[in-house]
Amino acid sequence: MKLHTAAILLLFWLGIFTAHTVKGSTSVQAMGKFKCVNLSTSRLNIQNLVNYERQQTPINAIMFITARGIRICVSPDQKWVQTAIKTIDEKRAAKRK
Repeated sequence: MKLHTAAILLLFWLGIFTAHTVKGSTSVQAMGKFKCVNLSTSRLNIQNLVNYERQQTPINAIMFITARGIRICVSPDQKWVQTAIKTIDEKRAAKRK
């Protein structure tokens, strides 16, 4: 009877370990970087933007991240984009002080 109980416990712990390992590797894959493949032509409200990332491949772009976590890719050559980047950088600097 003791051998039967030990075997059940071993299978239980092995199952938990396997589920934890699979779950961990899946979440790591989901955390991959987002890449811009299309650019929005719309001008965004700068007040809704909280962060940005520069990207050069597969296309040259700026990925803005809104307060809701939405990622929008735009061309870095537009004047309003440069203004938005400067505004975000100034907000970051003000928070550090």
